[in-house]
Amino acid sequence: MCTRYFGGIPTVRPAPNFNAADDAEILRGAMKGFGTDEDIIIEILTQRSNEQRQAIKEHFKNVLERDLVDDIKSELGGDFEKVMVALLTPTSEFLCQELKNAMNGAGTNEKALIEIICSKSNEEIGQIVETYESLYERPLVEQVCSETSGNLGRFLTLILTKSRNDCNDIDDGEARAKAEELYAGGEGQLGTEESVFYKILAHESFGQLRRIFEEYKEVSGNSIEQALKHELSGDYLEALLAVVECVQSPANFFARKLHDSMDGGGTDDDTLIRIIVSRSEIDLETIKQEFEKIYDKTLRSCVENDTSGDYKRALLALLS
Repeated sequence: MCTRYFGGIPTVRPAPNFNAADDAEILRGAMKGFGTDEDIIIEILTQRSNEQRQAIKEHFKNVLERDLVDDIKSELGGDFEKVMVALLTPTSEFLCQELKNAMNGAGTNEKALIEIICSKSNEEIGQIVETYESLYERPLVEQVCSETSGNLGRFLTLILTKSRNDCNDIDDGEARAKAEELYAGGEGQLGTEESVFYKILAHESFGQLRRIFEEYKEVSGNSIEQALKHELSGDYLEALLAVVECVQSPANFFARKLHDSMDGGGTDDDTLIRIIVSRSEIDLETIKQEFEKIYDKTLRSCVENDTSGDYKRALLALLS
């Protein structure tokens, strides 16, 4: 039996009575001549599924003989442009671009790598790995290895090589054994055998991990989160905690990431855009509900306070 824990309620669904030619002609009119009708661009692109947006792009290319993304870039700017271009990009390609950006230039954005890689199922990882090599002619795992090191690098590599057993029955006896192995490698001894943690959390299915974490509480008296925070630190700890949180509640994980992107001075617009766009057809409505439970305020109100103009209106349309 195959069990996945990536379900939820989306905010964006395929538009009924969709007609790619009609939408393409309307968008072309909104960008033709003097001035741009941003309202129409927002209305169409935020209320169509990604598959429908690709059909609109194809009509632009094959019938209108224009590149819709190029037209958008020539008419818009800033973070508003980023949202619209992201919406017009196939999701796996968009996430590959985000991974590439996280590893470009001096330094590496480990938080972005962790958020994207550690939250995905084997199927999603497979799509990203294949798309990345097609786009950049370099294996993703090779580049991640060159940009990260130590246990974090090993952990991300294991996930990217699709080592996770993502489709299996829950084995209670094996869950108990793995929980005891985690305890023996950490809280149950002086010092920490860190490889035990990344091997188990990268190999076991999400369903099996959920059962292992329940058994861990029985074995040690502490939650797996408490144990990890006691034994580990830094980006490696953040990566393991990301998997733990996605096992228990992906919506909770992304709600926290969205909150962090708007907390304190300034806004991490790249993270805000990435999560809202990439989760809009998966579980963004569920994320909104979790956000309000955790922080006692709505995600919409936070976005309204931290963004402005057409950029704000585009994000709010995706949240509707």
